[in-house]
Amino acid sequence: MTERLDAETVVDGRYRVLSRVGSGGMAEVYCAQDLQLGRKVALKILYRRFAEDREFVERFRREASSAAGLQHQHVVSVYDRGEYDGTYYIAMEYLEGRSLKTIIREEAPLDPDRAIDLVVQVLRAARFAHRRGIIHRDLKPHNVIVDSEGRAKVTDFGIARAGASDMTQTGSIMGTAQYLSPEQAQGLAVSAASDLYSVGIILYESLTGRVPFEGESAVTIALKQVNERPTPPSVYNSAVTPELEAVVMRSLEKEPARRFQDADEFISALQAAREGVTTPAMVAPPTVVEPPPSEVYAYPDEPLPPREERERGRWWLWLLAILVAAAGLAAVLLLTGTKQVTVPTVVGADQANAEAKLRQEGFSTDTTPKTSDQPAGRVIGQDPTGGTKADKGSTVQLTVSSGPEQVAVPQVVGLTLPSAQGRLEKAGLKSSQREESSTTVEKGRVISASPGEGNKVDKGSSVTLVVSSGPEQADVPDVTGKSFDEAQSTLQNAGFKVNRTDKESGEDPGTVLSQNPKGGTQADSGSTVTLTVAKEPAEVAVPDVTGEDAADAVRRLSGQGFEVDQQSRDVDSPEGDNVVIEQSPAGGGKAKKGSKVTIVVGTFNPDLNPEGTTTGTTTGGTGGTG
Repeated sequence: MTERLDAETVVDGRYRVLSRVGSGGMAEVYCAQDLQLGRKVALKILYRRFAEDREFVERFRREASSAAGLQHQHVVSVYDRGEYDGTYYIAMEYLEGRSLKTIIREEAPLDPDRAIDLVVQVLRAARFAHRRGIIHRDLKPHNVIVDSEGRAKVTDFGIARAGASDMTQTGSIMGTAQYLSPEQAQGLAVSAASDLYSVGIILYESLTGRVPFEGESAVTIALKQVNERPTPPSVYNSAVTPELEAVVMRSLEKEPARRFQDADEFISALQAAREGVTTPAMVAPPTVVEPPPSEVYAYPDEPLPPREERERGRWWLWLLAILVAAAGLAAVLLLTGTKQVTVPTVVGADQANAEAKLRQEGFSTDTTPKTSDQPAGRVIGQDPTGGTKADKGSTVQLTVSSGPEQVAVPQVVGLTLPSAQGRLEKAGLKSSQREESSTTVEKGRVISASPGEGNKVDKGSSVTLVVSSGPEQADVPDVTGKSFDEAQSTLQNAGFKVNRTDKESGEDPGTVLSQNPKGGTQADSGSTVTLTVAKEPAEVAVPDVTGEDAADAVRRLSGQGFEVDQQSRDVDSPEGDNVVIEQSPAGGGKAKKGSKVTIVVGTFNPDLNPEGTTTGTTTGGTGGTG
């Protein structure tokens, strides 16, 4: 098989590949559909070079089984494992979200509260695994998935050490160099403290946007992990308080015994740092110096006595050393006359009062300003800490808040609300919003911001966004049946524009026949209402007036807009007198309005019928007899 699987590939008859998610040092990861349970899973397929190593595969199976037993809200669940086409896979819980590494890359340095919240979740996952004898060995932000609600889950327990098993050969290193503990970098045995060191680096990177040790190669980085002290995080991020910095630095101690002894102690120290409280757990215990393993014996040609006898025989040397040291210390104290007094606690006081209190107790002061959420001028840290002993006349270093960090309000006008909120959050600002109607700004986009773009404000403060709710809605008046002029005036007074469309109709010209939108509905204020208005038709029906009285016929035709041409013709019957006997055009046809209609009106002539016969002669000189 190839290293990568195509979409729609079905793995082990059960998992249909939907898309490739990414790759790591051990495997390709895919999003797949579980055809049996109908859920999405993350499918990790081992690279062939690992699949061909029987010892590695056996250990991988054992570790996958151990990881499958970790059911915890902050641990990615392992559902299944199996073989496929010459290699092996693990099916895990699929999470919608971003890796913590992506968040750090895009948004670091993170706000200390947010960084603490995420790291505490990682520590809870580590605590759960450690209590079950499982050590992750490769904790790093790449293996922490954070969803849209800020919930974190740790993944990739596939190379963890469960119980006495060991995923590496003696002296080899497994994991990512930037996050390895010093003992891992040296190929030594690992413990829960090794995972806590890696979590410390995750915390450091979240707060600063960088790992403490970089190098051109993994070996160079590993040497730095063993030999170099990290730069304090406050050098890169002034928002890191002295208490939080103390927690970070203890978690990165080189000796496992000087780190936090378990995840609970680490969590407690972080929670205290969040509250600005200094606790003993923030300070590493002293280093225990072991005596050298080899000794020089006074008589090299004679065999060494048993170790127990040698230890008993040199008790006086230890006593002598203690007496000499005590005498030296007493001499120094007598010569210098130094008196140790208790250092007052001044954290939380304003600078002037703090300095006055320290001077009263015989101390001098030195002040370092630092941006902080605390009010300007308030003491946020001291060294030595309050309650400890120090030489009278020595200097107490005070860290004094210079107020919150100032940031510029970014450009957000014209953006959608989610985009504007994201840009403000990235700048370290909060947001609130209110809606306002607008005919010029699209619904859902920002009309204005207060404070405005470019203004300097305290980091963490809130910017008010005015968001368009679209045009204001208004009731549309019903103007059908009214004249166009009256209808137009009514609509304009209601805040609408008017568009006119003419239509031939038998209604009076200028009468509104219909409207869109209809009357009684609502529409955007300032939008256009289209009116359909009656106009005279090009041709109208010609009334049939034959048989009607001449006066009535003329009235009807004139009323329809026709010009009437009246002619007469003699008729031999009194009934036909003054009656229309002919018309042209004929009734029922169509003609242009204003055109001429000719009607012929009968005139009774008794001479046409002296003997009772019927004759007719027109006055125009034509006629007939019969």
